[in-house]
Amino acid sequence: KIDCRTERVVGAEALVRWHHPDRGLIMPGEFISVAEECGLINRLGAWVLEKACKQTQIWRDTTLPGLRIAVNLSPAQFQDAELVSSVTRIVKDTAMPEGTLELEITESILMNNPEKAVSTLKELKALGVMIAIDDFGTGYSSLNYLKRFPVSSIKIDQSFVNDIHVDMDDKAIVDAVIGLGHSLNLEVVAEGVEEVEQLDYLREKGCDFIQGYLYSKPLPADTFVTWVTERQAQEPKRIAAKT
Repeated sequence: KIDCRTERVVGAEALVRWHHPDRGLIMPGEFISVAEECGLINRLGAWVLEKACKQTQIWRDTTLPGLRIAVNLSPAQFQDAELVSSVTRIVKDTAMPEGTLELEITESILMNNPEKAVSTLKELKALGVMIAIDDFGTGYSSLNYLKRFPVSSIKIDQSFVNDIHVDMDDKAIVDAVIGLGHSLNLEVVAEGVEEVEQLDYLREKGCDFIQGYLYSKPLPADTFVTWVTERQAQEPKRIAAKT
């Protein structure tokens, strides 16, 4: 996750991959639905959350102080009665400072049972966990509920970002989401940024953060920390070039 204004790395989003001994790398599109069907998604989700928090604390304690981590919650995880207690344990065991962990939840998950969602989100917020609405604009959320959800940020879906520099409709949607987010004092994150023109437009419109292949594809933990430290070392040169 990159700060639009400074281009500094401020965080990362945890992604899960399955390194199968025979089939090699298996992407989540192939195994997440199977995990949901056979009832393993909650255990898998808790494992991913714990691994991500532990790794983040290692980074924060060594080379990347201040780094934040975002982890996606599946519908089954969010509806699990043990979710809050599980997050409480993981945050405590990994000593995650307040505001370091961000859980990403889609609009459709929240709108499945809005009243229950408000209650669950308030419990998570009380733990110092940040909440982001993922793929914002692709679901059917109610603005009446949006103002009640204790969320910290909304993420503009990649489908709106792809043609932002050439499609007037996508521009209008992105402009509206950024304006709505800021009017509600929320951070706005654009996903799937792959071209400089997209970054320039988003920066001009006041988008706070971006993610996407423009800066890097998903990286293993050890490669990620190397990539960030190299970027930090080059930062004075980038600032000098701009000024």
